[in-house]
Amino acid sequence: MVLLAVVTLFTVAIAGGGSLVGPTEKKATYLADRSTARAQQAPSSDKQIVYVSDQPPVRVVGAPFVPNTNPRER
Repeated sequence: MVLLAVVTLFTVAIAGGGSLVGPTEKKATYLADRSTARAQQAPSSDKQIVYVSDQPPVRVVGAPFVPNTNPRER
């Protein structure tokens, strides 16, 4: 219990110190949905827009995982 309390206090202290420092990047990153009309509001040039659908596809290495639902068969 003492170890749990010590770890909790250290993590609270680290989180508190991190919140005091604050973010270093002043420009905010905004997520935008492509289904909204772009003609409604033109984005200003100082705001960076990140489209969620533009993320690169994930490369799968190896065979896909298939759960063994019948333990007698391998």
